[in-house]
Amino acid sequence: MESLISLVNKIQRACTALGDHGEGSSLPTLWDSLPAIAVVGGQSSGKSSVLESVVGKDFLPRGAGIVTRRPLVLQLHRIDEGKEYAEFMHLPKKKFTDFAAVRKEISDETDRETGPSSKVISTVPIHLSIFSPNVVNLTLVDLPGLTKVAVDGQPESIVQDIENMVRSFIEKPNCIILAISPANQDLATSDAIKISREVDPKGDRTFGVLTKIDLMDQGTNAVDILEGRGYKLRYPWVGVVNRSQADINKSVDMIAARRRERDYFKSTPEYSHLTERMGSEYLGKMLSKHLEVVIKSRIPGLQALITKTISELETELSRLGKPVAADAGGKLYMIMEICRAFDQTFKEHLDGTRSGGEKVNSVFDNQFPAAIKRLQFDKHLSMDNVRKLITEADGYQPHLIAPEQGYRRLIESCLVSIRGPAEAAVDAVHSILKDLIHKSISETSELKQYPTLRVEVSGAAVDSLDRMRDESRKATLLLVDMESGYLTVEFFRKLPQDSEKGGNPTHSIFDRYNDAYLRRIGSNVLSYVNMVCAGLRNSIPKSIVYCQVREAKRSLLDIFFTELGQKEMSKLSKLLDEDPAVQQRRTSIAKRLELYRSAQTDIEAVAWSK
Repeated sequence: MESLISLVNKIQRACTALGDHGEGSSLPTLWDSLPAIAVVGGQSSGKSSVLESVVGKDFLPRGAGIVTRRPLVLQLHRIDEGKEYAEFMHLPKKKFTDFAAVRKEISDETDRETGPSSKVISTVPIHLSIFSPNVVNLTLVDLPGLTKVAVDGQPESIVQDIENMVRSFIEKPNCIILAISPANQDLATSDAIKISREVDPKGDRTFGVLTKIDLMDQGTNAVDILEGRGYKLRYPWVGVVNRSQADINKSVDMIAARRRERDYFKSTPEYSHLTERMGSEYLGKMLSKHLEVVIKSRIPGLQALITKTISELETELSRLGKPVAADAGGKLYMIMEICRAFDQTFKEHLDGTRSGGEKVNSVFDNQFPAAIKRLQFDKHLSMDNVRKLITEADGYQPHLIAPEQGYRRLIESCLVSIRGPAEAAVDAVHSILKDLIHKSISETSELKQYPTLRVEVSGAAVDSLDRMRDESRKATLLLVDMESGYLTVEFFRKLPQDSEKGGNPTHSIFDRYNDAYLRRIGSNVLSYVNMVCAGLRNSIPKSIVYCQVREAKRSLLDIFFTELGQKEMSKLSKLLDEDPAVQQRRTSIAKRLELYRSAQTDIEAVAWSK
């Protein structure tokens, strides 16, 4: 069972080392889940004397006013033999065999945290371990003494500050309260009993300790309280007799003081029947046994809490991402990996693994064909316009058989209007790709950590898309221009044959400008333009995909990568300018995760050994 107390001691030390003091924070706290015994009492209640009696050593600072200004986690370790010594967690390699030096170090370490001339208090605990054959395995948390007024230049808030600190410890359901009250004062005015009753009204986790029994007025005694009639608690009261101030001044040996305490209870008629459960030695053994029972009962719940919290911390640590590498090579590799993650997300949108790529196809299936259909070729091929262009093309010499130049001008005037829908298709795909860039940026969790890198990657990707759009526009318009620059002769060679099958060829030779003849020319041109449009409906999407979509998948960040390899360390660091709050959060989460994993290993080792 002793290993259970050692287990909690070890976890408590780890908590303090890794910044878990049980304070309210955004991080889960293991400290608050650990069973602990908090020593509570007013100033001059004999609290320090009780602790020193349990330890068997004179080691606590003394003086007027508030001496204890930080929680002292006192961990007692029983050893079979050897010289007793003390260790502070903040001085792990130093053993103190002189307990006067222990007292001085407690004062010095308090001043380091709160300031040497400060009267303020701090919730950051001091950890002191004492190894001795004269102690039981036990952990106690000594808290500042409760006070009613501020004195000696103390801030006015000191009374409430101390009460808040004490309350923050003892209101936790895992805290065992050791309430120290002097027997020579009315129990109704006891600071320790008052605050204990507020947080533990049934007294289920409060142990009452009555000090200064030997200083009660003559003719009075504490039997009613010690037997549970004056103020009933779930556990019996324990009376102790501390060293007097004269004994302290004479440095009376603590072992001798324990012996004198036992003799007092045996020799005093009122208390002789209670001797077996009185005294600081009994108090230490009783608390040790009770703490072991409480720890054992809490282990299953503690294991479940630790397992759950580890999972939550790992999830958050994963969400926060990896810490920034220290060297230039590491930074460059990190940036490249983040960019590749973004590039992969972008490709998944285009390939259909994620949504968005289907919008490109919608441009080719719906938007582009609809735009071509809306072209008003009939205006270009109105009777007046056909007559005008045919006449102008003939010049001073009317055409002999077919108005070839007129055909060309009519066809060119129609095909030039296709440039608009073609450019619109290029721009529409460009807009979709830009939207997918921004969407992929937002979906790349690593980029959320680094605002500057996010802006740079987004800008580089959009710049690449702009260049691809310009190349795509050139290639697409070139397709339209090629149709104007070279007409499909086979189509026109069929026209006379068609005329011979059902038309009147005399109209095309002798009466060149009558309405029927002009309508036939308009009809032929419209047929040819429709044939070209049908071809462009297939070739323009191919051009756009080749120049924009395919190229974006293949080389979206190529130029950025080239420039990245030429950047100096300072510029790489600037790209990874993570929010300091995120850095701090990651560090805190990592430390807390380390604490929980260590605790999990330690608890499992003890559980298996049992």
